Amino acid sequence: MPHAENTFIKRDLTRIAPELVKQAAEFQAAILADVAGRRGTLHGRVKPVSPTMKVAGPAITVEVRPGDNLAIHAALAIAQPGDVIVVDGKGDISCALIGEIMSTQAEASGIAGIIIDGAVRDADALCENGFPVFSAGLNPCGPTKSVAGRVNYPVSVAGATIQPGDLIIGDVDGVVVLPREDVPALIELAQKKRDAETKRIAAIREGDIRAPWLEKALLAAGMLNEGEEL
Repeated sequence: MPHAENTFIKRDLTRIAPELVKQAAEFQAAILADVAGRRGTLHGRVKPVSPTMKVAGPAITVEVRPGDNLAIHAALAIAQPGDVIVVDGKGDISCALIGEIMSTQAEASGIAGIIIDGAVRDADALCENGFPVFSAGLNPCGPTKSVAGRVNYPVSVAGATIQPGDLIIGDVDGVVVLPREDVPALIELAQKKRDAETKRIAAIREGDIRAPWLEKALLAAGMLNEGEEL
């Protein structure tokens, strides 16, 4: 009888063009989140282990049972250079899912970074090395490697839906996921927003300290009456 097709690990996915990754990486996660409709951000519990860490690349998605990292090892084995491994660890921080050894393996493989809604360990070594690792917390307890997970399926990570191949951007503020097909348009919007913000900051420093939209917004919200000014 023929072997049944493996349904736990998908190896093929459509990745975003490296040039688009490079362009998107020039923007803050906050800028990209704003132009994406203020959605697609992971819960604030997922933070870089060191505030200087930044990451950008297409998502290799992983779902694990809390405390087990077998599927992460599978993802490390099939990921390509530039990929970002994104793990739905269910927010569990009772056991670390990766540490220095796995992050070293990922860096040596050319992987761009690892994002885990769960715990990691060896934080001192991770910070010293600088390879981008984002997590929901720290725990010295190690994981098991015995429970089946899934690789490259749609996942929900820290409140954000992520499809394999979606663009991941992470920095000191946190992580945002951008649908792969939306990235070119979002890059254009991000450039316009950054230009506008740069102009506004310059105006503030020159003495224009009142937000130009404030009174209109207060009026719309009922905090000011018609004809009333601050």
